Amino acid sequence: MPIFTIKNKADPFAPASDNYEDVLNFAIANSGSSGQYVSADRALHNSDIYSVVMQLASDLATINYRATSKRMDAFVANPSATSNGHSFWTSVFAQLLLSGESFVYRWRNVNGVDVRWEYLRPSQVNAFQLSDGSGLIYNLAFDEPDIGLLQAVPQNDVLHFRLLSKNGGMTAISPLSALADELNIKKANNKLTLDALSQAVTAPGVLKVTKGGLLNAKEKATRSREFMAQQQQSNGGPIVLDDLEDYSKLEVQSNVAQLLSQTDWTAKQIAKVYGIPDTYVNGQGDQQSSVDQITGMYVKALNRYAQSAVSELNVKCAADFEADLWPVIDPMGSNFAAAAVNMRKGGIIDSAQAVWLLKNTGYLRDDMPDATTVPAPITEPPKGGENE
Repeated sequence: MPIFTIKNKADPFAPASDNYEDVLNFAIANSGSSGQYVSADRALHNSDIYSVVMQLASDLATINYRATSKRMDAFVANPSATSNGHSFWTSVFAQLLLSGESFVYRWRNVNGVDVRWEYLRPSQVNAFQLSDGSGLIYNLAFDEPDIGLLQAVPQNDVLHFRLLSKNGGMTAISPLSALADELNIKKANNKLTLDALSQAVTAPGVLKVTKGGLLNAKEKATRSREFMAQQQQSNGGPIVLDDLEDYSKLEVQSNVAQLLSQTDWTAKQIAKVYGIPDTYVNGQGDQQSSVDQITGMYVKALNRYAQSAVSELNVKCAADFEADLWPVIDPMGSNFAAAAVNMRKGGIIDSAQAVWLLKNTGYLRDDMPDATTVPAPITEPPKGGENE
């Protein structure tokens, strides 16, 4: 029972399609009102989607995914042999945000110990459900000719990160499916705006001949060409007209300016689909919301995406993972240090525990010397007199 496969209808034994848009079309087809889909290539040409995906994917890769196993903890920080850990996880989460799911193959030795992980594009993966419904198997197509095609790969060898699903979590749909209409509206809006601006540039002004009622169309066109030639010959200087002619420039009308301001509407829709405040897209948003409220909403969105990765790691890897969001929430560590000081003042922890917390988060260096008893300050004598 295939659940994620693209095959040629004319040839059922033909290999799966290697076109990303075909795979994405299968993943989200008929999910929208019109059955249309938005490919990742088209979506990344949109500045708002690129900004949201870039920011979310980078922050999700910055999160510390801590494991109970020290070896697995160090391995997850840098699992790839071809890129650094942050770039690897940024690609994985970017694919997750664009298509709703992403894949990583686990290269393991004969003892089942992870050696390295390899990122896989959706077009390289075909997933099938076992006949008894006990799990999934994957057919993987690698770019390396020495590896080629691996068939019937067990699901424990593939990390399959998923977002919203309509079939019990086996596959997922893309968030871009909810933006098909919005992007079509913005595309039409951009075309209308460009046409209006180009027409405004093509027709720079109107030359009115006050006594020109007897001029025919050919004479009017000839006078227009003569006037344009006079403009070019003047080289920016004044244009000489007689009493029978009046020239006025055209200005961009207010309705065209309104078209330019309507592009913020799609930015808010994109932010709504990905569950983040629109302040992170257009820099404005709700001016009445405080910085803490906006940050809290963004952190909740990050945690939703991070938990999809944590759940998959907990199932496939022999370790319990948790997502530490502090590197994203407080990159400088100042808020955490203030919280530790307040807990010390409130008597919740002592000074040694506060120092341990700050060292554990990297706010203080591990080789920082221990604090010693500070002598009482020396009181200076008052000025203005002499002391014996």
